[in-house]
Amino acid sequence: MIAKLTNTYLPIIIEAKTVDEKFLEIDGNKIRYLESGNFDKTLVLIHGLGASAERWEQVMPIFAEKFRVMIPDLIGFGYSDKPLADYTIEFFSNFLEKFFLTANISCPYLIGSSLGGQISAEFTASHPNDVDKLILVSPSGVMKQSTPALDAYIMAALYPNEQNAKNAFEMMEASGESIDQKIVDNFVERMKLPNAKLAFMSTILGLKNAEIITKKLPSISTQTMLIWGSEDPVIPIQYADDFISSLKDCRFVRMDGCGHTPYVQDPQTFSEKVLDFLGAN
Repeated sequence: MIAKLTNTYLPIIIEAKTVDEKFLEIDGNKIRYLESGNFDKTLVLIHGLGASAERWEQVMPIFAEKFRVMIPDLIGFGYSDKPLADYTIEFFSNFLEKFFLTANISCPYLIGSSLGGQISAEFTASHPNDVDKLILVSPSGVMKQSTPALDAYIMAALYPNEQNAKNAFEMMEASGESIDQKIVDNFVERMKLPNAKLAFMSTILGLKNAEIITKKLPSISTQTMLIWGSEDPVIPIQYADDFISSLKDCRFVRMDGCGHTPYVQDPQTFSEKVLDFLGAN
């Protein structure tokens, strides 16, 4: 028995909508996820490096009006367990398979951001019949060298304090506007949890040693949307061309004025683009 679902959950509020905070068990590890919406079709959102399910809190209420929305804290991140392991892309893809199985998710719409995008692409490439539609947001998987914004983010993860985190998130958004203090505080809190830094750095090493994702993209027959912030300083928009040219069926959306997380900076436009692609507008 590799996994089991528990009944433990706490209702929380995101923008006046009830969201259930639940936990399940995968290979002996406690995995946290958020769930909202009571519909037959499921939409799963996968966060990026060092993040948690809350990264999607601006768009979750919008999507929950159309779908059953499920957002896990990836193993090693957020408030999920952080076992000693090699956090490779294959490790995360296998985790996603087990999460779908345990949470009774069948052929969902799948959205992945940054690291979550690479994981989602990896999973879809190896499970061609298990994803209905795929949405990648500034995905990792092609860029091998670092950027100043990514360096700042790694620094904030290794030395989690308010100033480092604030500096990193301001660079990542590239808007010149102040960052919500809650984002800063939550990041610092999570990175101080046991084994959080180990999981973070193991993931960085796993990304560096991973095969370039473009080699696997041609095997994806699933209809795909690629969304990229025009001002992304973490994974610059120039890398979008590698995905567009490698995917068989790809719709590209450039979000002008946005940095690495357009769903945080412009959640309304982001949601409209996604719902239109999913035929839910």
